[in-house]
Amino acid sequence: MKLLHLDSSALGANSVTRELSAAIVARWQDALPGLRVDYRDLDAEPVAHLTGEVLAKADAAQAAEGERLLAQFLACDVIVIGAPMYNFGIPSTLKAWIDRVAVAGKTFRYTADGPVGLAGGKRVIVASGRGSVHGDGTSDFQESYLRQVFGFLGIEDVEFVRAEGVALSPQHRADALAAAHAAIPLPLRTAA
Repeated sequence: MKLLHLDSSALGANSVTRELSAAIVARWQDALPGLRVDYRDLDAEPVAHLTGEVLAKADAAQAAEGERLLAQFLACDVIVIGAPMYNFGIPSTLKAWIDRVAVAGKTFRYTADGPVGLAGGKRVIVASGRGSVHGDGTSDFQESYLRQVFGFLGIEDVEFVRAEGVALSPQHRADALAAAHAAIPLPLRTAA
């Protein structure tokens, strides 16, 4: 099994989502010996945002990087994403990565009946950090966007591990992190 671990927070060691995504990956590594993990820090090693030059594949190095990102995405079984909420959405570095893996003919296709996702069968776990309390993701564009885009690609198994209210006080942060750590999903689900 192959896991792709992405971090997108600009806060480095102070990041709630980096802490949570690392804990998710560690739990999976403990439970699944031999799990192969690929890691990318989208803040330290950002993906170029889409431009006309990128779309035209005018830069050979950028085109090759786009192909590597797409191949890495297609090859993984599980994606763990550290995704803080920035201004009610996701960091632009994560959006730039999504723009490189949402590729017509590769991860989705258009049909007479509408778009069809081609990247199904994967599981996505998002470590979500929020300064305030937003609830189930209906009052923001972070969770709804990520559910929509991965669903568009054919991925229906999208879970969120939330730490909310982390900017309200040190106690809120500690409580939110404790609750989020307790909610980390296990690799294998038991039948209900």
